[in-house]
Amino acid sequence: MKKIIIINGPNLNLLGKREPNVYGSETFESFLSEMQAKYANLEIYYFQSNMEGELISKLHEVGFSYDGIILNAAGYTHTSIAIADAVRAIKTPVVEVHISNTFSREEYRHHSFISSVSKGVIVGFGLKSYELALKFYE
Repeated sequence: MKKIIIINGPNLNLLGKREPNVYGSETFESFLSEMQAKYANLEIYYFQSNMEGELISKLHEVGFSYDGIILNAAGYTHTSIAIADAVRAIKTPVVEVHISNTFSREEYRHHSFISSVSKGVIVGFGLKSYELALKFYE
């Protein structure tokens, strides 16, 4: 069975409460339970941190032993060369995911340091963006 981890960055612990007009009203934990039931053929793990170094450490920890990583680095997407370097350094393929369409938002959200080192990028489909990434790993 393939081991997949979803890694979420800062402020995504507030899904369901934070800007529901942008991010929806469902909590990530509720969505994750649905995905774990729906994709019983995958072992789906989850990690969230508001701290850049913890995200990097988790990428290092799983980046040579897991079959896939779904990464939503949130605000760090647009600022963190260090996270991009961590993705470049590991062997596990990473799919970059964003809940909102970053290209329809503020100009600074149009650039990602992570996209060029990821296997693919999915943006703008709400929490379904994660499910689309899971389908890649099936």
